Amino acid sequence: MSRGPTRRLFLAAPFGIALASTATVPGQALTQDETDLAKLISRGKLRVVVPSFESPPFFYRRDGTPAGIDIDLASAMATALGVELELDRRPASFNDAVDVIIRGEADLAVCKLSRTLNRARVIRYSQPYARLSHGLIANRVRFAALLGTRKIETVIRKFDGRMGVIAKSSFAEFARRNFPNAKLVEFASWGHVLDGVRSGDVDAAYRDEFEIKRVLLDDPSLTLVARSVTLTDLTDTIGIGIAPGASHLAAYVDTFLALTDRSNALSADEILRHYKLAEKPA
Repeated sequence: MSRGPTRRLFLAAPFGIALASTATVPGQALTQDETDLAKLISRGKLRVVVPSFESPPFFYRRDGTPAGIDIDLASAMATALGVELELDRRPASFNDAVDVIIRGEADLAVCKLSRTLNRARVIRYSQPYARLSHGLIANRVRFAALLGTRKIETVIRKFDGRMGVIAKSSFAEFARRNFPNAKLVEFASWGHVLDGVRSGDVDAAYRDEFEIKRVLLDDPSLTLVARSVTLTDLTDTIGIGIAPGASHLAAYVDTFLALTDRSNALSADEILRHYKLAEKPA
């Protein structure tokens, strides 16, 4: 009868030894891999870059103080690390924000940053914390002329009209890949793109569904001259941009998102609810 317990003890002992021996490996092997995060903690600051313009509810100013989904996210990460949050608001565009972390002047870009293949060549990305369908906002008259007697699905799939995008943006990249027949017209800002839709200079504007829903919420009169189309088969994933050499920080960011339930990516409607609750920036 004593054989049973003896056999179990005999099998358990090597297993315990294996656990003990492997437990020492991370402490020995991760010293070099932890360097980027250790330096950050030693510095006492998490440097986060956010563009200078306002993009509520992601980042904007409330009574002169930075606020929004992204600001709250960056602040929560800094608190979890036990360091101060330092915001860099110099960049004039999303691509400029990416350049800041490439140069090593910031640790993270937390600023509604679309994950694109071109950017992924030069920076790291976290898992997405927001997931948005792509969308079009089309001039009604111009789009009707394009449509003719064809089905709307055919026209969109083979779109060959004039498509407005923000210059050097993620959607300029997406447009070239997803609408190779379109005649791209690049504008300096989203406001200029929408002016192009109103005037008929472009047949449609291309961006994420949240931005299109937001502008129609802010300016219902736009529906008199424009209509929106949501492209449910195309997705814009929003992630945190991470300095390319920061492997331990990148792992930490993904762990933070998972353990604080932010890995359940926000939808356009959830973000729109945040927008409605946000105090509009001055």
